[in-house]
Amino acid sequence: MTTAQEQDVLPEQDGWRKLAGRSVAASTVMSVAIIVPVVVVLGRILLGQDWSFGAVAGVGALAAVVIMAAVAVYDVLRLRTTRWRLTGERLELRSGIAERRHRSVPLERVRSVDITADPVRRAFGLAVVKVGTGEHTGETKELTLDPLVRPEAEALRRTLLEGERPAETAGPDVAVARLDWAWIRYAPLSIWTFVGGAIVAGALYKLLDVLGFDLVKEGTLKEAWSWVREHPWPAALAFVGANAFVGVVGALGLFAETWGRYRLEREPGRLRLHRGLLTTRSLTLEERRLRGVEVAEPLLLRLGGGAKVKAVATGLRKAEENETEDVAALTPPMPRELAWLVASAVYGALPGEQHPVLLRHPRAARLRRLRWAVAYVVVLAAAVGVLDAVFAWVPVWAWAAPVAALPVALGLAVDAYRGLGHGLGPRHLLTRSGSALRSTVALDRSGIVGWTVRQSFFQRRAGLLTVSATTAAGKGHYDVLDVAQDEGLRTASVAVPGLLEPFVVRR
Repeated sequence: MTTAQEQDVLPEQDGWRKLAGRSVAASTVMSVAIIVPVVVVLGRILLGQDWSFGAVAGVGALAAVVIMAAVAVYDVLRLRTTRWRLTGERLELRSGIAERRHRSVPLERVRSVDITADPVRRAFGLAVVKVGTGEHTGETKELTLDPLVRPEAEALRRTLLEGERPAETAGPDVAVARLDWAWIRYAPLSIWTFVGGAIVAGALYKLLDVLGFDLVKEGTLKEAWSWVREHPWPAALAFVGANAFVGVVGALGLFAETWGRYRLEREPGRLRLHRGLLTTRSLTLEERRLRGVEVAEPLLLRLGGGAKVKAVATGLRKAEENETEDVAALTPPMPRELAWLVASAVYGALPGEQHPVLLRHPRAARLRRLRWAVAYVVVLAAAVGVLDAVFAWVPVWAWAAPVAALPVALGLAVDAYRGLGHGLGPRHLLTRSGSALRSTVALDRSGIVGWTVRQSFFQRRAGLLTVSATTAAGKGHYDVLDVAQDEGLRTASVAVPGLLEPFVVRR
């Protein structure tokens, strides 16, 4: 049943509807992002040719008006040539100014509905609706309505998912997790904190170059390099401090923007994720599409006692180029214990109460990782030696790099071995691996559609193999790494009875 509010905004079953007309005003405001750099470049060029300030201001104002008018005209044409409708079987979209396109998505193939609104669209009461089909290739992978008024977007979301909700799932919404701003302390525990300053400096240099400011010709970089050569240690400390400061501030800001107003709710038959401080995002995922959960613990976050939860589900779209957060993420970085509780609440209790009890892997797996660690250090030392012999420009202290890398590599190898584990629960196959990026996956055994067994020459000599569970969800396969040969085959055989039997000889 649809509510009275939904009946006011939803389209007639056989009628084509327009996109929101407020889009023209919103697009005109957003054109400022184009106007500012254009006006700056024009001003710099004209002032360099001895134009008066009044004339430059006039040209800049004229350029701004032309750009705003062009954006408005384009958006008017786009709105006039775009129509959409929702029937009992399909969601359809007709669009295109010069080239007409007609896209159609069957309702039974709708896997997720994503509603986003940046600050400008929010101010105008608009939102962008992205309807995902779960495909990652082809033109039918996603259908975008840009934009709809917010009530219409919400009504469309409910209607697209209403038909797939079982009647027995009716009930109140339940809050699974809400944002605690104390979690922001985990934001700097990321590799981006250490490289954020360099990335910002590179982006700033590129922006200045586009705007016509050549730091090389103006001598700024030359003067800075001269100061660095005269004061190497203060320069190094200043660089490290500035890089760390910018990285920390950027990490805190990114956390606030991405996860502000976060809440994860269980609606009848589905999960609803809300997040975003300035640009809001609302993702709805059907619970029947879930095939498991992943608790991810990157090294720095793990050392700080944190973790985050991701969904292993069918139908999740891939992240776009301008997105910084994994679209499968269900939580921000949070305390590890709480992450396990959320994972259990999302997909049912995991074996071993909060933390699954996993079987350790043979010591031969540890020996393999130690050998690889030594091999990496040997390659690094060989590279330094070749550069020193061929080019004769490698300083003496460069040889300290392989020496310092050896204990680090060995420590990571031992940690990676300690992280190995697997197990079987009543519903799940559990596997854990990784050191720099450790993850524990609880995969629904009913969602496993195949097995891949790999055994390299060195694994065969050590009596090990890698068993990969193939599924239609998440990244498509999840590995049980370097497990004993008999134990790996037994796990695969028991996890999905009958699937591996034709290929297994029991002793």
